[in-house]
Amino acid sequence: MTFGWRVYGLGVMAMGLVCLAWGSFDPGQPAPKDLPDRTVLAYVAAAFMFLAGAAVERRRTAAWGGGALAAYFALVVVVLMNGRLLPADYAEYGLYSGAAEQLAIAAGGLIVYAANAGIDPPLAARLTRIGRLAFGVCAVLFGGAHFIYMNLTAPLVPSWLPPTQVFWGYATGIAHTAAGVALLTGVQARLAAILLTVMYASFTPLVHIPLLLAHPSSFESWTENALNLALTGVAWVVADSLAMSSRTQPRSGGDPGPTSRQRWQADPG
Repeated sequence: MTFGWRVYGLGVMAMGLVCLAWGSFDPGQPAPKDLPDRTVLAYVAAAFMFLAGAAVERRRTAAWGGGALAAYFALVVVVLMNGRLLPADYAEYGLYSGAAEQLAIAAGGLIVYAANAGIDPPLAARLTRIGRLAFGVCAVLFGGAHFIYMNLTAPLVPSWLPPTQVFWGYATGIAHTAAGVALLTGVQARLAAILLTVMYASFTPLVHIPLLLAHPSSFESWTENALNLALTGVAWVVADSLAMSSRTQPRSGGDPGPTSRQRWQADPG
């Protein structure tokens, strides 16, 4: 079991716990306000996230935990919840970057599922690649959000961090975009995933914890911390999957063929 899976599972568990404490859907899961028994369903969704995230923490249950999270976040959250907003707000970029956060969690779950389900290796490799490509698209969308909403991004950067808040707003936007392109093209993809992991991890002490300390009763501050932990785990899962793929690929030069002893055993005459 890789450490990335554990961080990913903890992040999703944190999302579930926060939503359980507030009795509400995560802000990235825009369930209709007039949904029947909305509060009850919010508790069900929160409990599901917690239990599925906990399942990822154990190898025996990691496959169903990852698969359940991939299905829930991709189909229910991205397609049904966020997708219903498209007809009215299709020109609003924030809708796409917000959905990308949820799709990234689905991508992490898909990779965890592929690594633990005991399925045919070629199928597992295809599912893992789909997860990586999906996360690459998400990273590009995250980068675009930094540029389009610089007025919201820059103030999040600590004012004491040199040279300026706007500089780091653009720098992190470029980093997201470059990492996404690397994951989509396969050029320095593992390095890109590692650097994304480090960047997300740095967001916690630099951005999210200070906001939480300033607004300890804010539901959004708690959910942003949990979401960032989950995204750190997703990036780590992607980096781990790329490391495992590099170890299982055949060495360059092809099959060296049988040794002289093997040839003699096959045909001793």
